[in-house]
Amino acid sequence: MSSRVLCFVSLLLCIFPAIAFALHLPLTLTHFDANDPSRDPYQILSYLASSSVARAHHLKNPQITATATSDATTTTPLFSHSYGGYSISLSFGTPPQILPFVMDTGSDFVWFPCTHRYVCKNCSFSPSSDQNVTIPSFIPKLSSSSRLVGCRNPKCSWVHHTNKTQCDECRNSLTTQNCTQACPPYFLLYGPGTTAGVALSETLNLGDRTVSNFLVGCSIFSSRQPAGIAGFGRGLPSLPTQLKLHKFSYCLISRRFDDSPSSSTLILDSTSDMDRKTNGLIYTPFIKNPIVRGKEAFQVYYYVGLRKITVGGRRVKVPRKFLSPGKNGNGGTIVDSGSTFTFMAREIFEPLAVEFVKQVKNYSRARDVEVLTGLRPCFDVKDMGKPVELPELRLHFKGGAEIALPLENYFAVVGEGVACLTVVTDGDVGGGKAVVGHSGPAMVLGSFQMQNYYVEYDLRNQRLGLKPQLCI
Repeated sequence: MSSRVLCFVSLLLCIFPAIAFALHLPLTLTHFDANDPSRDPYQILSYLASSSVARAHHLKNPQITATATSDATTTTPLFSHSYGGYSISLSFGTPPQILPFVMDTGSDFVWFPCTHRYVCKNCSFSPSSDQNVTIPSFIPKLSSSSRLVGCRNPKCSWVHHTNKTQCDECRNSLTTQNCTQACPPYFLLYGPGTTAGVALSETLNLGDRTVSNFLVGCSIFSSRQPAGIAGFGRGLPSLPTQLKLHKFSYCLISRRFDDSPSSSTLILDSTSDMDRKTNGLIYTPFIKNPIVRGKEAFQVYYYVGLRKITVGGRRVKVPRKFLSPGKNGNGGTIVDSGSTFTFMAREIFEPLAVEFVKQVKNYSRARDVEVLTGLRPCFDVKDMGKPVELPELRLHFKGGAEIALPLENYFAVVGEGVACLTVVTDGDVGGGKAVVGHSGPAMVLGSFQMQNYYVEYDLRNQRLGLKPQLCI
């Protein structure tokens, strides 16, 4: 992989020239068309379950980036997609080039597919297809504002999450101050996917506002990445940090609108400088991120304080050590828009699943579907003329905030009337062994569970606001 990245970098050197605000953006969901006979619903759920577990593996055991030797509020549409994510469109360059990005609160780097030579392996939107697809790319040579980031530029250290200089070729040079070495290539992991490229300084266009010298990645090679990624995490290179946002918020439309023109809205706000709460929202404070050597990515996540989980009004017995992050970084709950299904450590998931099985007496288990999808428990709910009734799942957070999830946010109906719990744990999908262990967050709250919820990240006041809302 490293030699491949270096080859791409040499090509890039020929392409580039010399080395108070709120925005509303459409938020789009990516989905699978259940009416498409070529898409097996069992395979779709299995794909989303396995990708959610793989995502949890990455979040719990993040890899450090590897090197290869105006208006105060802006909105944008937010779309839903069948590969499990929500995307926005952003405009970079002079003149502007518009590209889709997956919105990801679990990472802090913004990158786009880049150059005519961009290669993406296994990047089909459909989990049942291995064929490569054409993905729109940013073309640096068409932008007069594109610049490679130099190795002595402080933003180079943002990419590689280190305070050490990246100027290996200049370290022994007599003309260190005039060194023109570019920032070394990055190589990033996203659960089952990867991307590699070089850092650019580029202009971001947001409505009537332009943001110069925005740090963005120019990826030349990716695998299992259907679009670029806009990192909304807590790190220095993230979109909220670079835009100096005070808050951002979104409403995630139902998965029923996957891959359709329907969208909700992402709001970027840099003017909210007061402690006033947004009407109708319930708030829970962000929990202090654990600082663990070698696990710097933990500082990027949005931790919230989960107090308890109830099923049908009964408290699930969760060991206390899993509810809050310890000094070693293990435990606690994070909110991650880049995960589809919620992940729970086995010590949380097993008593949860047992409680559902104990309370569901009017439906039989569909164990064959559990094997096909990697989800459990699954129940045969086809009963003509009667509405489906399953126990309520409620999450209780610090500060008094509670979420009583709608049934469609934690059960998915598949095949001939089988409902499966859309929560995953390690070792269930594909019969794999538990390899995540107790490392990292014990619970990752995914986007599937947040459908038709308005979610506000109040960065200034360090709190998460929530309310149920029909997003479309």
